[in-house]
Order: sequence, then C-alpha cells, then structure tokens
Amino acid sequence: MSGAFDPGLAAAQEALVRAMTAGGPMPEGFDTGAVRAAAHGILLKRAGEVARAWPALAAAYGTSWKAEFAAWADGRPTRGSFRDGWDFARAHREGLAGEAARELALAEISWAYDGGSPPRPRRAALRRFPGGVAVLLRGRVRILGSPRR
Repeated sequence: MSGAFDPGLAAAQEALVRAMTAGGPMPEGFDTGAVRAAAHGILLKRAGEVARAWPALAAAYGTSWKAEFAAWADGRPTRGSFRDGWDFARAHREGLAGEAARELALAEISWAYDGGSPPRPRRAALRRFPGGVAVLLRGRVRILGSPRR
C-alpha cells in the first residue's frame, strides 16, 4: 500500500458524500439504491440529533418527526443540529404552537441568527410566542404570559 494521494479517488469520494448528504448527483460506478438508502439513514440520524437539540419541536411532530424533518432536510447540507433545527423551525413557524413555538422564541431571544452566519449571543431582545412574551435583558430571560406546562 503506497499511501500516495489519488486525486481521482478523492473526487469520487467527495461526489459520493455530496450525493449522500447534500442532494448532489449520483457519481458513476455506485449502486443508486444503496446510496439512496444510506442517504436516508443519514437524514434519520440528523433528525435524531436535531430532536436532542430541539426536544419540543420534535415532540410537536410526534411520530411523524423523523419523516417530516427528513423530507425538509433532503438536499440540504447539515449546518449542525442546533442550526438545522432552527432553520426547520423557521420554515415551519406558522404551524408551531405551544412548547415548540416557545422553544423557537427562546432561541431567537438568546441568539442572533440570520440563517447564514453562525448564531451569536444577544444582549437584549423581545420575542412574542403564542400565549406569552420572552424578554432578554442583561443575559437573563424572563417569560411573561402563560406559565410553562
């Protein structure tokens, strides 16, 4: 085994990863069905990781969470479970209620995130959510309105 760098192999590996994780075209010489099955498994794993970062969001979807998230994430490269969950929640904001809406409001009050650059902490903010308001001032979050259930 020589250990020499093979640019052809590196390009094929990169294409395979892109096909499996970011909706890239299928590279030649690979079993399409096997690659698609592996890609679906990766999407389900991402859904589990996002559920750990965003438990109320995942709970709001119940047993359909993994399928809903996988459908949304298919073709989108991961940006980490926190950002993936935030992007999913923003895309589905109108349908969020209860604890899921509250979870998104708390993330948005605590972090500034434009959907592109990494989130950064906020100093002060105010966010409404169904049944209440979250206020961030001097690093402390206060919830006004309906109590947490």
